[in-house]
Amino acid sequence: METRRDERISKLAQLLKRTDKLHLREAARQLGVSEMTIRRDLSDGQAPVVLLGGYVVGDPLRNQVHYFVSDQQGQHIAEKKALGELAASLIVASDTVWFDCGTTVPWIIEAIDDALPFTAVCCAMNTFLALKEKAACRVILCGGEFHPDNAIFTPLGQPQVMDSLCPDKAFISAAGIDPQQGASCYNLNELPIKHLALQRARIKYLVADSSKFGKVLPARIAELGAFDTLISDSVPAWDAGIPVLTP
Repeated sequence: METRRDERISKLAQLLKRTDKLHLREAARQLGVSEMTIRRDLSDGQAPVVLLGGYVVGDPLRNQVHYFVSDQQGQHIAEKKALGELAASLIVASDTVWFDCGTTVPWIIEAIDDALPFTAVCCAMNTFLALKEKAACRVILCGGEFHPDNAIFTPLGQPQVMDSLCPDKAFISAAGIDPQQGASCYNLNELPIKHLALQRARIKYLVADSSKFGKVLPARIAELGAFDTLISDSVPAWDAGIPVLTP
């Protein structure tokens, strides 16, 4: 019989599907308990999650798959949840949707109605783990070599899965949004699949919280005009040149 402690630990494990780590204070807030309660829950070392440096993380001795994303991408949870709910409202029954990597995108998936039938295409482990919880969703994972730094798979040869698909919509994440340099991210290995999603999808949504405004990262995804709409928690102070959707 599952105890309240077991329920709390299960909830923590579910929360970690959307991010690589969760601050103890935020974990306590999400569960509606004290930080000391969580410390006691995890004190025996038998749970699938552990406390490391004030953060709740997956137990590295139990998890066979490890992925780590940028600390910046794991912050601003409230903003990401709000824009995730907005983005999810754009998905309708029978859509084929491309979901990018990063920690913002799983919040979109979380907000999708569990009963909505749709097809999802992805290339990232954390995105896949969120999608597989949607019973009415058909999930297509683009495979290849796994990269633990950003949790994505990159193909080893041709053809790619995306070469055979034309998604109705694509939700593409970015770590930097700049009026001159456009959308950018940290890792060059993300660019080929992002570019393919931009080419194939009928509607292209750029998804980023407002903390990314004015930032330029090493890997340039595309100019802002390559996207149909920017989805964020607020409107940038400068003209993005494309429509901006906010909660």
